Amino acid sequence: MGIKNKVQLITYPDSLGGDLNTLHHVLNKHFSDVFEGGIHILPPFPSSGDRGFAPLTYLEIEPSFGSWEDIKAIGENYDILVDLMVNHISQQSSYFQDFLEKGRDSEYADLFLTLDKIWPNGEPLQQDIEKMFLRRPLPYSTFAIRNSGKEERVWTTFGKTDPSEQIDLDIGSEKTKELLTRFFENFQKNNIKIVRLDAVGYVIKKRGTSCFFVEPDIYSFLDWIMDMAKRMNIELLPEVHSHYSIQHKLAEHGFWIYDFILPYRVLEALINRSSEELSEYLKSRPHKQFTLLDCHDGIPVKPDMDGLIDTNEAKNLVNHCVERGANLSLIVSDEHKDEDGFDVHQIRCTFYDALDRNDDAYLAARAIQFFTPGVPQVYYVGLFAGENDYGLANLTGEGRDINRHNYSLDEIELAVEKLIVQRLLKLIRFRNNHNAFNGKFSDITAQSDELKLSWQHETTSCELHVNLKNYNTTIFYVNENGSTELFIV
Repeated sequence: MGIKNKVQLITYPDSLGGDLNTLHHVLNKHFSDVFEGGIHILPPFPSSGDRGFAPLTYLEIEPSFGSWEDIKAIGENYDILVDLMVNHISQQSSYFQDFLEKGRDSEYADLFLTLDKIWPNGEPLQQDIEKMFLRRPLPYSTFAIRNSGKEERVWTTFGKTDPSEQIDLDIGSEKTKELLTRFFENFQKNNIKIVRLDAVGYVIKKRGTSCFFVEPDIYSFLDWIMDMAKRMNIELLPEVHSHYSIQHKLAEHGFWIYDFILPYRVLEALINRSSEELSEYLKSRPHKQFTLLDCHDGIPVKPDMDGLIDTNEAKNLVNHCVERGANLSLIVSDEHKDEDGFDVHQIRCTFYDALDRNDDAYLAARAIQFFTPGVPQVYYVGLFAGENDYGLANLTGEGRDINRHNYSLDEIELAVEKLIVQRLLKLIRFRNNHNAFNGKFSDITAQSDELKLSWQHETTSCELHVNLKNYNTTIFYVNENGSTELFIV
């Protein structure tokens, strides 16, 4: 039990060779001693949209990906992390389809948030909607019940279509708690070690609030699901994109959290060639975090960096990435944009492209990530120092697909031979194996054009030196036998 202090891989089930069986083959052939922290397999379940994030059920694996037997086989060698979209489920799920057929007579009707659970007579009030942190123009969708022809409006936080493919669950309902428990029991049976609670910040809907991370209500739900997960020896990782103070509250509540601030700070330090903001941040952040630079979404800006960045400086950083091919995800709610209209939610491109495909800068970024306290995750495109896939993004019309290239086996064979990938693999192995990372962290940076980070445990130690003027990155380390070594990244 427990999350390992080693590097993890993030991948879709079909992005490394096409399916789960091939993924297992790729892992064993190329990375058997690399991702000792585990594998985050992005949703492998049957889904009707959003590349897996509109799941029909968690009791089955999408047949084109494989089966639970494939998951269990990977789990024999690697701790597996999967997502549970605790806020919503697919419109095409058997549960919602039964509701569409029978309406309030459906045995699953109470899984969903019909608007009368929020507003008297089910009539939404505009002044309430204006206070919400919206992810689409309206937080609900209208459906016609087949048996009666009656219209029902149900809460739908996410979704680009109207009506949405992602139907919110009523987490206050006993029916929903029974269903979530069943999903967790299936995870336990199939040897899942960690569950990411995707979009958990949106689960509480309450009039007069933003309907995002509503306190104290959300803690009751988090305590309930934490107790359930503990009984099944499953670790939880809440996923919340929000003001950093909310992340700190989750940490104080005993949860692992995501470091969504680090990607921006690392990018900023390397582009501006100054460690001031990054160094200041590293001295104050909670240590019980999962760290990342890239993922299946984008580099977080708002609301994760609210209160931490100057808008003009942020615009310069965003423009730098756009010049290198990035596209942007924007904030929907006017209330949550900056006063000057700055509305960038996420920067969407590969981290390698954001650094202008500079090998030394990219490896410096990874070294900083690995020396930052927490469990490091490496996204599969980042593993190969991947470049923007404009063709895929143009083909699908989904801006995030710029950083979601699917690698064939031939492409993987070529990618692992690249010098930058070999250098990264060597760095990952060092992070996994050096004993000092089990000890005490210090930021010993003295000048703004450098970054110096240190770890010490018992007789072992290691120091990272990054020269931000030329991106030269060096690690000085002492082994358990007392010998001093030099590792040029």
